[in-house]
Amino acid sequence: MTTLRQRMTEDMQIRNLSVHTQVTYKLQVSLFARYFNKSPELLGPEEIRAYQIYLTNERKLATGSILVVTSALRFLYKVTLKKDWHFDDIIPAPKKPQTLPVVLSPKEVLQFLDSIANVKHRAILSCCYGAGLRISEAVRLTAPAIDSSRMVIRVEQGKGQKDRYVMLSPRLLEILRAWWLRERPKHWLFPGNLPDLHISRHAVNEACQKAHRLCRIPKPITPHSLRHAFAVHLLASGTDIRKIQLLLGHRSLTTTARYLRIATSKVCSTTSPLDLLPSPR
Repeated sequence: MTTLRQRMTEDMQIRNLSVHTQVTYKLQVSLFARYFNKSPELLGPEEIRAYQIYLTNERKLATGSILVVTSALRFLYKVTLKKDWHFDDIIPAPKKPQTLPVVLSPKEVLQFLDSIANVKHRAILSCCYGAGLRISEAVRLTAPAIDSSRMVIRVEQGKGQKDRYVMLSPRLLEILRAWWLRERPKHWLFPGNLPDLHISRHAVNEACQKAHRLCRIPKPITPHSLRHAFAVHLLASGTDIRKIQLLLGHRSLTTTARYLRIATSKVCSTTSPLDLLPSPR
């Protein structure tokens, strides 16, 4: 595995895949090889099929997790090992269910944020809602990225390694200023416990779950729930969907358009035909 692992790493580096993607792909290939106790170079379509059946029927992994394994194996055999296969047949990808996120109301967002006692955690999660940031983007904010003169936040190297600008609301600016004046962070706006490192996503997720228990909102809540709420609340207030796409950093408008199915002001404001029937005597 040593030589093959090195070749695969170099192939991913040449294509400038993110560090997170590189680590994930190498882990999945390693688990695949360990399952058969052989190098992937010695394994073929039958072993790949057997492994997918194992993940689906025995491990009962979620579709998203199996898709990650599929992407890793496709990269290994198509790019690194240069197999001339029809990959849709040899390494098929499972059909992903089309689900809609559960969205918090503005009142619930306020209730949730008010239940966060830690000032740093409340500031980070306020960024997720106030600017629609992913948790990975919020934890990597720096002080210079907060441009109060233009009232924008510069998101550097977000998902897909893309920079973008998002709005900086006056209320969020007050929250961030209060945090900065309290701690005076040097480089990272939200430093972690170790010097020169930003706070981890895991730490923020734990803080989010603690606040979820305290606020007693029955809906599931994650940091990404606040990003969903950001998009839906903007849509409900009449913001153009193209603007929302740019703010969220979506590559495709189709991804943003799914929020049209969630916004009750767009979908559920239509009168039900039941209410149009004559009143019974």
